Amino acid sequence: MFVPEAFPIALLMMVISMICWGSWANTYKLTKGYRFELFYWDYAIGILLISVVLALTMGSMGSTPEGFFDNVRQADRSNLVYAMVGGVIFNVANLLLVAGIELVGLAVAFPVAIGIALVVGVVLSYAVQQTGDPMLLGLGVSLAIVAVIMDGLAYHKLSAQRQVVSRKGIIVCLVSGLLMGLFAPLVTRALTTGQSLGPYSIAVFFTLGALLSCFVVNVYFMKRPIAGEPVTFADYFSARPADHGLGVLGGVVWGVGTVFNFVAASLVGVAIAYAIGQAAPMVAAAWGVFVWNEFRGAPRSSRLYLGAMFVLFPLAIVVISRAYLAG
Repeated sequence: MFVPEAFPIALLMMVISMICWGSWANTYKLTKGYRFELFYWDYAIGILLISVVLALTMGSMGSTPEGFFDNVRQADRSNLVYAMVGGVIFNVANLLLVAGIELVGLAVAFPVAIGIALVVGVVLSYAVQQTGDPMLLGLGVSLAIVAVIMDGLAYHKLSAQRQVVSRKGIIVCLVSGLLMGLFAPLVTRALTTGQSLGPYSIAVFFTLGALLSCFVVNVYFMKRPIAGEPVTFADYFSARPADHGLGVLGGVVWGVGTVFNFVAASLVGVAIAYAIGQAAPMVAAAWGVFVWNEFRGAPRSSRLYLGAMFVLFPLAIVVISRAYLAG
């Protein structure tokens, strides 16, 4: 299977991961009246589809002789379970994040959920696999958390009306952040324990777990949505083919980022790869500024917060990269 043998290649894969994680939601913006609960089925299919394609291509050729099928056959069954449970946890966290955005808005949901996810994911992953200098890694993560807060403040100042932040919304965001961070150490276990899984194998079982969990979690949100009326599978099958295609494309984009993040982690460790990948809010904000014109007419304070965020995230990436090189 292809795995990076030098840090510059791994860093490039982590940056691509960050771009993909920060870009997939654009496909949802391009749909027309397609409810997120329905879009998510196509998205979940897309992430599994691209994981299988990459496992059968990049995961079956390159610098190591062991291919995808050999790796799965030889791995401990417990590692398959770790990968699938990680996918289930991610999926619940992702759906709760969307619910949190519906309840309290992006300005509150992102700093709370992504900030907690960064801390939990990096700390627990590092506890399982101690790769990199802990002081530099901690400094880099702290810079990233401040950058996430700046991003949230920029969106908050953009809003013309102050919204009342509900206690329910905050709790949903807290749970989302905790779960979003908890999947990282499970991936670390699958990558490092006993007869371990390779990164491509982890991605396949991770995304399989995510898709299967939709039959419980997403069905629940279809019946009891956070906003709007309940939707049914009849609504899904009556949607435009273009909307289905955009949903699958969104999953493919996110899936490429996830596979690349796991592959990079095989060299630098999950804590470092996860921390750099979670700079995705910077990419999402760039789409909002330069493509969707979300900040047209924004107050000066909003632009200042954005500027600080665009400085802090790259600085965090540099410091986290140094944490690997100094480790």
